[in-house]
Amino acid sequence: MKAAVCPRYGGPEVVELQDLPPPDPARGQVLVRIEAAAVNFPDVLIIADRYQVTLPPPFIPGSEYAGVVTRVVDDDGPFEVGQRVFGTAMSGAFAEQIAAPVSSLSAVPPGIGPRQAAAFGVAHRTAYHVLRSVAALGADEDLVVLGAGGGVGLAAVALGHHMGARVTAVASSAEKLAAAAAQGARHLIDHRCADVRATLKELLPGGADVVVDPVGGALSEPALRSLHWGGRFVTVGYASGEIPRIPLNLVLLKGVHVLGFEFRGFATHCPAEVDRNESELMGLLAGGRVVPHIGATFALEEAAAALRHVAEGRAVGKVVLDVASSQ
Repeated sequence: MKAAVCPRYGGPEVVELQDLPPPDPARGQVLVRIEAAAVNFPDVLIIADRYQVTLPPPFIPGSEYAGVVTRVVDDDGPFEVGQRVFGTAMSGAFAEQIAAPVSSLSAVPPGIGPRQAAAFGVAHRTAYHVLRSVAALGADEDLVVLGAGGGVGLAAVALGHHMGARVTAVASSAEKLAAAAAQGARHLIDHRCADVRATLKELLPGGADVVVDPVGGALSEPALRSLHWGGRFVTVGYASGEIPRIPLNLVLLKGVHVLGFEFRGFATHCPAEVDRNESELMGLLAGGRVVPHIGATFALEEAAAALRHVAEGRAVGKVVLDVASSQ
C-alpha cells in the first residue's frame, strides 16, 4: 500500500510517499481501506516532535480518516465487510489502509461522503465537548471564538450558532471570516487590521459570556478582558505557537472562570459526558444540521504540501487528503 511516512523529525517536507506492506489487523480490530483523511495542526507538531506525545520515527502521520471495512477479525464485532466507517487514531491515517480498533470507529451516516466524515471527528468533537460540557454554553449567550477560520474554531462557530448563541468570530483573513459568517457568526473581527480589545468592547458592551481559544498567543488576553463578571474562558490549544501568560489579577478582578480542555483527559474523567455528547453530535451530522467546511483538498502524494498548508495557518476549516484518488 502507499503511505505518507515521517522518516525523521522535522518540518512538513520530511514526509515522503512510500510503498509499505498492508497492516494485519489483530483481534478487536478491522482493516479499513481509507478513502479520505483529514490534516490537523497536531499532525504538524507530531512530525516535528513538538507534541505532548512522542512517536518514534518512522511512522505514518494522520489522526482521522474515513473509509470502508475490508476485513473483519472478530465475527461478532460491531462492523462488517463493506461498511462505511470513520475514526480517529494517534497516527496511521495518511495511508491507503489502516488496522483500526473497533472502539475507535463510528458508522458513517447515510448521505455523508468520505471527505465530510473524515473532516468531522476531531474538530467537531473537540468543539462540542468544549461548548456543551466545559463552557456549558447556553442559548442567547455571547460566544467569542478565536481562530474562527481553523478546524476547531470554525466548528465552534457552527455548533455555537446551532446551540442558539450569538457568535463573534475572530480570524486572520477575509476568507476565514467569510467562512465563519456562512456558519452563523454574527460579528466578524480581522485581528490583523483591528484592535481586538477595543472592537470586542464596542460589539459586546455588556461583555461576552464565553471565549473559546484554540490559538493562544497575543489574542488571549484581550479576549479574556472582553468577558463580563463570571464569564468563562476555555483554552483549547496554541496554534499560534505561543502559550499565553495571563495576568491573574484579571481573573481576580473579573471573577472569570479559566478552564481547559484536553481530549484524552476529558474522555478519561468524564465518560458519561462523552457518551451523551457523542450521541447528540452524531445526530447533528446524520441530520445534516452541522456539516464541516472543507477549505482545501490534496492527494495522498501531496501530504507534505497539505501539512505545510496547515502549518502556515492558511487552512480555512478542514484540510483533507483524497486518498481514494491514489488507489
